[in-house]
Amino acid sequence: MARPSRAHERRAHLIAAARRSVVERGLLGLRLRDVSEKAGMSSGSVLYYFPGLTELLREVHREAVERFCDERAAAIRQEGDPRRKLDAMIASGLPGEPRDELCVLLYELGAFARRDPACAAAYIGLYERQVGLYMAILEAGAASGAFTLTGEPLTIARNLVTLEDGYGLHITMAVPTLSPAVAERHLRAYASSATGVEL
Repeated sequence: MARPSRAHERRAHLIAAARRSVVERGLLGLRLRDVSEKAGMSSGSVLYYFPGLTELLREVHREAVERFCDERAAAIRQEGDPRRKLDAMIASGLPGEPRDELCVLLYELGAFARRDPACAAAYIGLYERQVGLYMAILEAGAASGAFTLTGEPLTIARNLVTLEDGYGLHITMAVPTLSPAVAERHLRAYASSATGVEL
């Protein structure tokens, strides 16, 4: 009787090791050997499952994007009131603290996206999915009369996501320039002015 393949399990183990390596070491200067040591495997074993570090990092990035988007969608799914939905969306978009693993991972891999078209496409998808979530909230709020929008829903949604990205980067820097609470307060102030509703 043939033994079951453990390839899926090994790949998941390597992706987790690469994720930890990026968060702990940063992307700059990261080598395949760093990931293989973190995984407790030889570099040759890593190459059996992934053609190289680039392909492994693409998979780490794909997984991080999916997890981030899924968590945001889950945060607003149970909310029916547009105001509470918008509030929950804002709260789910920022790092909870400077070492927030998922946000740090996405920011680190942003440098990779500047050079890798596949990773760049995933980043565009991440941005558009978040904009889509905000747009749905804004349009539903406007249609129900809960919001009085001061501009196009698409513009407001893009501004909210871009503000999140900028504030999040400042939160996760080696020397943070603002706290998550302050960033969230600024986001809510913009959202309030754009929707005519106090959040």
